[in-house]
Amino acid sequence: MADGIKIDIVSPEHLVLSEQASSVTVPGADGYFTVMGDHAALMTTLKAGFVTVTTGGSEKTYYVQGGFADVSDAGLTILAEQAKSGADFDRSELDAAIVSAQEALTGATTDQAKQEAQTALDGWKNLMLELDVVGLPN
Repeated sequence: MADGIKIDIVSPEHLVLSEQASSVTVPGADGYFTVMGDHAALMTTLKAGFVTVTTGGSEKTYYVQGGFADVSDAGLTILAEQAKSGADFDRSELDAAIVSAQEALTGATTDQAKQEAQTALDGWKNLMLELDVVGLPN
């Protein structure tokens, strides 16, 4: 698998993605990590965040919430409670998510809650910026 890694993203509703990638960045419980070919075996829970799949110089972004990531000799399997491609969002949905994340950040009372809210807010804003480049539907 040195040339890449097989990635499967699965939600309860359907198979979101199944393809070969050169690298995948995943929001693990202890922070984001990148998986490439010949990665050591690993299993972790997911935090809400963005999976970035790099294939041949292009990137695709997927939002995941809850679930597990499993790296094995067979590849990377993400079993998420919720998973959507960036293209599945519309502007109003992203605007609402950004407002909600900003409210969570404003209302956060612990350092951990502030950090989680800031990570979510940054993720939503980055997805908005990324989708603005390719043309986000209104």
